[in-house]
Amino acid sequence: MGCERTRRNLGPGLIPVHGGYRRLKSFQVAQLVHDVTVRFCERYIDRRSRTRDQMVQAARSGTQNIAEGSCASGTSRKIEIKLTSIARASLEELRLDYEDFLRQGGLPRWDRDDPRRQELIDRRPREADDVALWVKEIRRRELSTRSTQSTPSTYPEIAANAALVLIDVARGLLGRQLCSLEQRFLEEGGFTERLHKSRSDFRKQR
Repeated sequence: MGCERTRRNLGPGLIPVHGGYRRLKSFQVAQLVHDVTVRFCERYIDRRSRTRDQMVQAARSGTQNIAEGSCASGTSRKIEIKLTSIARASLEELRLDYEDFLRQGGLPRWDRDDPRRQELIDRRPREADDVALWVKEIRRRELSTRSTQSTPSTYPEIAANAALVLIDVARGLLGRQLCSLEQRFLEEGGFTERLHKSRSDFRKQR
């Protein structure tokens, strides 16, 4: 039974509609980051390296904590906020791993105003294959237009920077999501407040 159905027969208003994390844009992008990271590590990170497992686990933690927080929201807004925050922190850890990969490999990290960053965002990739296709397009384009003054980006450089772009998008979405959750908690309270109100209303009706 999915978490969206756990509220059945528990009375109106006591446990609100919750779950539905698959519809969250933050979850969708975090899941894409996870898939891209698995593929990146298979291709560019040594199987014997602890970094490989750490990167995959950090990416997985992003999606898992969003999902778990969404499912817990029916009875605990505090847990939802906590787990959403953990998801964002996990993606920050993953971002540092990609930055380390670039720095230690002597590869450039793209500036925030690099047009390739916005190009990927505008592409709105949905699957890891979409990102891989975009990486190949950038590589081919740079090879076809290279000059004596410029060196084409390598596949690892493009792939790592593409992952960083997606991580930034996911973290931005989670940041806004956290602000919304915190505001809602302040305005509506949590399960304990709803429980007290429901019991009070029930007693008055009797």
